[in-house]
Amino acid sequence: MPFVATNPATEEVLAEYPTLNAREIDETLARCNDAYATWRATAMATREELMRRAAELLESEVPVVAAMMTEEMGKTFAAAKGEAAKCAQTMRYFAEHAAAMLAEEPIATSGSRSGVRFDPIGVIFAVMPWNFPLWQVVRMAVPTIMAGNVVAFKHAPNVPASARYLEQLFVRAGFPAHVLTSLFVEVDQVPNVIADPRVRAVSLTGSERAGRSVAELAGQHLKKCVLELGGSDPFIVAASANLDHTVPLAVSARIQNNGQACIASKRFIVVRERADEFLERFTAAMAAVALGDPMEPATALGPLVSRAQRDLLAAQVSASIAKGAMALTGGAAKDGTGFYYPATVLVDVPADSRANCEELFGPVAVVKVVDDLDAALAFANDTPWGLGGSIWAEDEREIDAAIAGLDVGVVFANALVASMPELPFGGTKNSGFGRELSTIGTREFTNAKSFFVA
Repeated sequence: MPFVATNPATEEVLAEYPTLNAREIDETLARCNDAYATWRATAMATREELMRRAAELLESEVPVVAAMMTEEMGKTFAAAKGEAAKCAQTMRYFAEHAAAMLAEEPIATSGSRSGVRFDPIGVIFAVMPWNFPLWQVVRMAVPTIMAGNVVAFKHAPNVPASARYLEQLFVRAGFPAHVLTSLFVEVDQVPNVIADPRVRAVSLTGSERAGRSVAELAGQHLKKCVLELGGSDPFIVAASANLDHTVPLAVSARIQNNGQACIASKRFIVVRERADEFLERFTAAMAAVALGDPMEPATALGPLVSRAQRDLLAAQVSASIAKGAMALTGGAAKDGTGFYYPATVLVDVPADSRANCEELFGPVAVVKVVDDLDAALAFANDTPWGLGGSIWAEDEREIDAAIAGLDVGVVFANALVASMPELPFGGTKNSGFGRELSTIGTREFTNAKSFFVA
């Protein structure tokens, strides 16, 4: 089956890309393996220069690249421009800092010289999602490539132009062919790719179900994997929160990327003494969110990525309302062309409802009122996921309690949870394991090789 790109705002089929057969996959992996032999021996100074060139090219093409992403998956044009710019900035960051991150570390022992090297390991296979068509690949691939590995990635089938663009960007910047390679392969071909002895490790960003499958396959073949999976991130409004600052960002936290982000806040947990004011202001702001054509500057919320995704979200909300939840605004899909769903606020959500038990991948906020911060932290942690979380408070004691108490991989205070090159990014519990970005992420796909000279 070909990869088919459909514009979620117009439902127009944009393009179809053929998938690879078994022979083509084998030949491509052979070329990737050959590229690794060359790339691992390439001087760090050369890697740095090529990565800076890639950043410069991307920066010069931001509007065109953003329009491509908006057409393929429906994010607003403004958000797409921000994503492309962030990718270029991250390329520059690792061009500047990767050498220090990967530098040999001396360790004092009884020998004359000893320490740890961080050597590349080979071809890394990545399975990438559609919601951030450029950023997800860049976040995983750029540090990994700077470490001397090569990356072959299977992108989501609905963003093939984004996949092809990234592959060609690296070639145009001067990287050897197949340092970054897009594999147009079907889901049922993934096990064979993971099993291939030329593939040395696997990275996946996606659903919990996909993560379990990839982890099982990687385990069978004794290959390391890094998994960034789903989440139901808490947004805790503490007693000392500044609501003038908090409420607008609460809206952004829920509708960012049209609500389709693993680290988008999904559960809004408010202490009782601030609940009435927060709910009134938050509901009014969500009701005012401009839903429409993602290419229009005034649009804050575009369509969901597909009819299936829109229908799933609608079913989750309607089933929860049938169990007793109440929609203060939104709560039903928009009629007409395009896969639109309005910004929605749910309260009184039963514990056994789908809105409480499942990840809502769309602009639906579940608000829970609790007695105090201790209860907020307990409710926040009462979930199988642990990707990110945020605390909104002016009191440093409340902030520190949340940083220490939230069982997640990433905690932000008075700011939206985000991935940034300086900090390690990843989750705990069913949100996965391993880290991307920062020194820790850059070393994930290296061989930490100890050495000792007598």
